[in-house]
Amino acid sequence: MPDPNDPLAPAALMARAQGVVEKHAALLEPLARLFAARGESLYIVGGSVRDAMLGREVHDLDFTTSARPDVIQEILGEWGEKVWDTGIEFGTVSAIRQGETVEITTFRSDLYDGVTRNPEVTFGDTLEGDLVRRDVACNAMAIELSLDDDSLAPTFHDPVNGLADLVIEVLDTPQEPEVSFRDDPLRMLRAARFVSQLGFTVADRVYDAMRDMAPEIQRITAERVQAELDKLMLGARPWEGIDLLVSTGVAQFILPEIPALQLETDEHMQHKDVYRHSLTVLRQATELEDEGPDLKLRWAALLHDIGKPATRAPKDGGGVTFHHHEVVGAKMSRKRLKALKYPKHVISDVGQLVFLHMRFHGFGEGQWTDSAVRRYVTDAGDLLPRLHKLVRADSTTRNAKKAARLQRTYDHLEERIADIAAKEDLARVRPDLDGNEIMQILDLKPGPEVGKAWKFLKELRLERGELDHDEAVAELKAWWENEHA
Repeated sequence: MPDPNDPLAPAALMARAQGVVEKHAALLEPLARLFAARGESLYIVGGSVRDAMLGREVHDLDFTTSARPDVIQEILGEWGEKVWDTGIEFGTVSAIRQGETVEITTFRSDLYDGVTRNPEVTFGDTLEGDLVRRDVACNAMAIELSLDDDSLAPTFHDPVNGLADLVIEVLDTPQEPEVSFRDDPLRMLRAARFVSQLGFTVADRVYDAMRDMAPEIQRITAERVQAELDKLMLGARPWEGIDLLVSTGVAQFILPEIPALQLETDEHMQHKDVYRHSLTVLRQATELEDEGPDLKLRWAALLHDIGKPATRAPKDGGGVTFHHHEVVGAKMSRKRLKALKYPKHVISDVGQLVFLHMRFHGFGEGQWTDSAVRRYVTDAGDLLPRLHKLVRADSTTRNAKKAARLQRTYDHLEERIADIAAKEDLARVRPDLDGNEIMQILDLKPGPEVGKAWKFLKELRLERGELDHDEAVAELKAWWENEHA
């Protein structure tokens, strides 16, 4: 992080700029020479410069240049092993060399119609003109790859004072936010995404513009909204990004189920509303992740209680209940994620986690039968590790004794699962007889009756555990006789 006492010290800026250039020198030097030979300037821009100035690791590099797309294509054809121009109409040409991919875009100076987010692409002539049209000021800094005696001599450019924003950890737009958001409403979602990723807050004028212009987000396609929400949800502090979308009203148009939770009080009377509880569960779920950000777990944590408004009912003696909110919430989760164009496996898994998140509650320590444990594991399937985390994250009570009791009870359940799994193959609970044996024993041909018999045997397996072959045959025959009595 730049020294807050001297944020614009040239030595500090040059050290950071020099550091990122030195790390990628093998890639950058030949590229800079080729552009210089054509009389064109070349700059590293965007998030890579921001991260360099924050002292973070920089991996991917984005570039802008004075060169027009046809010139970029010629230069990259000389530099790279493979070049592709799928974005050339927008001024972008890409290439790969020794495993390193670069994407270089001509200075842009686009015009927007204020109806869609699709600009009339026009190319600019200055770095400043290109940077001022970017989403936030801290993404509008650049490192010029100039040459001095045939070696790289990076120069830092900050025409819109993005570094000053980094120092105070604030997100602001290079131009008036109303102009920026009218040109491209997706930038409102990007602001929330950067809140999640960087832990910054938005400037007051940005917040006010998001609140006033929230309906403009409806101009953005579901696919683009989903892409930004993914980045937000996978950030370091997704609950803060979501909270910004809700407080400004943007969420009302893309995730209306979340602000709706503000109207409800949870049944434990421990939270101002179910909305705040849900943000806490999301935060606690991220803290339980052990293999990096988990998109499905995070979505399930955020959406787990969205069925509560529809199931709210008064309780005798005061308070409210939300019976079967997990059933309603699972359906609502699937519907919302489908509207956002998520893939089927995400929709299915998040919906199932929401559906199962209450299964644990209502059972005290020592009250889980072997049958209940088998069903819990079987219904969760591959989602069981995520379900463990979701249920633990869902404990947000401020009562320390109650919180400890809930965690202890779940510890006991996991111990029961491990104990039964050591004796049985819980990961693959199947009937003790397969379809071929069922048909042979009951003298059946393939058809619905075989499926009914298979289902009976699976239920029996869940209820009683593994049976030996003769016992399974006897149970099957008894069931069949009863069915056809």
